[in-house]
Amino acid sequence: MAHNEAVDVVLVGAGIMSATLAVLLKELDPAIKLEVVELMDSGAAESSNPWNNAGTGHAGLCELNYTPQAADGTVDIKKAVHINTQFEVSKQFWSYLTKKGTFGSCKTFISPVPHLSFVQGDSGVSFLKERFKLLSKHHAFADMEYTEDKAKMADWMPLMMPGRPADEVVAATRVMNGTDVNFGALTNQLLKHLTSAPDAQVKYCKRVTGLKRNNGGWTVSIKDVNSGNTRDVDAKFVFLGAGGAALPLLQASGIEESKGFGGFPISGQWLRCDNPEVVKHHQAKVYSQAAVGSPPMSVPHLDTRVVDGKKSLLFGPYAGFTTKFLKHGSFMDLPMSVRAGNIGPMLAVAKNNMDLTKYLVSEVMQSMEQRLESLRRFYPEAKAEDWRLEVAGQRVQIIKKDPKKGGVLQFGTELVAAKDGSLAALLGASPGASVTVSIMLELIEKCFPGKASGEWAAKLAEIFPAREKVLETDAALYRKINAHNNIALELVEASNETESYA
Repeated sequence: MAHNEAVDVVLVGAGIMSATLAVLLKELDPAIKLEVVELMDSGAAESSNPWNNAGTGHAGLCELNYTPQAADGTVDIKKAVHINTQFEVSKQFWSYLTKKGTFGSCKTFISPVPHLSFVQGDSGVSFLKERFKLLSKHHAFADMEYTEDKAKMADWMPLMMPGRPADEVVAATRVMNGTDVNFGALTNQLLKHLTSAPDAQVKYCKRVTGLKRNNGGWTVSIKDVNSGNTRDVDAKFVFLGAGGAALPLLQASGIEESKGFGGFPISGQWLRCDNPEVVKHHQAKVYSQAAVGSPPMSVPHLDTRVVDGKKSLLFGPYAGFTTKFLKHGSFMDLPMSVRAGNIGPMLAVAKNNMDLTKYLVSEVMQSMEQRLESLRRFYPEAKAEDWRLEVAGQRVQIIKKDPKKGGVLQFGTELVAAKDGSLAALLGASPGASVTVSIMLELIEKCFPGKASGEWAAKLAEIFPAREKVLETDAALYRKINAHNNIALELVEASNETESYA
């Protein structure tokens, strides 16, 4: 009887999540044998593609939805602080790889771009002022500036101030050390680095058609989409990092932990400007507040993007609805994901989120002129001929069981792992890519607990001198790590003051 090919790890999907986990595992155990399986003919073809995401190095510096305001006016900064320190953990990993010398240039995927928040109206200004007051006391946000001075704002964001009413009430904050990240370039750089090592393969145009338990892990059935040939691979551990396709694969695994999860797909579009005469006047990522009743992922922003060395501007996102779970997916993805175990939560979410559904339908029905009207609230003198529509990637938001509501729609990411640690899946969306490294470290601690605290502990400490919790509370260490990362990633020029963690 023929034996199946055997590997230690199979990773489904060649996006930022799988690429990060695969490289991290290979650093921790150079002898590990792993295979990445990707449906498309290249890496980062879905949500990791630079035109399918906003490319903000999400660090809580400008994203107003990470600092929610309660009915009494108080602002909660905990999430912004946590996301900021998670991004510093990502930067530690990229710094470590860059310093190895074999990884390639960090300039291909990360660029310094200031992060700004911009608000309009009295309530917006009072919120931003309170947010600034609280955040600027924390060491991670100590460099944040606040202004209501329109002349200063015109200097910060030259495109956005001309053409505004003289009596308009506006305010802004700015942090100079923000970043733009091309997660597509980073993903492909990680995959290239991975395949330069022995016993590490990335196989494209391959679809996972089956997941079955076996004695020591899983048998993964893999079909070549071009030839139709199928092969079975035995793996001790399987990671489902296939974006929107992770949910159906998780359901196919049949693990107890998958029960009750559903998915709510939200599509997106951007307005894109490549006119160098316009682009050169906006060197920032400027975030504002979402319209009342719209989902957190629809927070409007005007972003400098750096893709393959060229600068463009993106404005949006404009949300939409489709039943596809992937940009290149099938309209049957949503109906095929309905199970006996999740139909209750999915119906409850449908009933309780009619406003969201109406909002998404209205977004889909917008004309180009209506989209330009939204842009002109940011950039009053925008000309239609400078902008075109760009279709973004799919985001499958998580639907979960809820004892009170029956089901809830969750914006964010969630790691779902089998009790025995043999399989894990990542569901959800933003701020996903920016905090990938933290999520993958959580996965390693959950699925490889003995190794994480044992034979891998010293290497983990070498790569990550400081994790999120200590970075949140230790100001001196945060500043040291942040300065080191910024020099290693060429975001600032090196000085003699900070050469190492030591």
